[in-house]
Amino acid sequence: MQYFKIRPNVAGGLGENTVLDRSVHPPFVTNLHYEVEGWFGDVIAATFPCFLVTEETQRVLQKMGFSGATFADAEVTTSEECQEDQPGLELPPFVWLKVNGKAGRDDFGIAIPFRLVISKRILDLLESLGIPFAVVEAYDGE
Repeated sequence: MQYFKIRPNVAGGLGENTVLDRSVHPPFVTNLHYEVEGWFGDVIAATFPCFLVTEETQRVLQKMGFSGATFADAEVTTSEECQEDQPGLELPPFVWLKVNGKAGRDDFGIAIPFRLVISKRILDLLESLGIPFAVVEAYDGE
């Protein structure tokens, strides 16, 4: 199977309600608050060290079956700047995509230095749902 490195759009950052342990690298997050600064339609978003997907993406992934990740609730809010720059923006509901798989083996994995690696079938799914601002490159196991 083919694998790809994907850099999802960074639509925001960690919000003030995020709980994390910075004594380890990458930081270990136990409660995710994602504050959106600008969103343009990608069904996967990121901020170090977390990834989010829309609930629609979660449903499709669960229906098809996948390996290397679980889901958890996340608090998602919009910043004041986002509200000014994109008035009336209606975000779809997002969930936390907690990646725990091995890059190049599972559908979702993390490669050094903290790059998300996905299988071809996951890439095809994400592209069909919309990832216009994600950067995708072939993954050769490095």
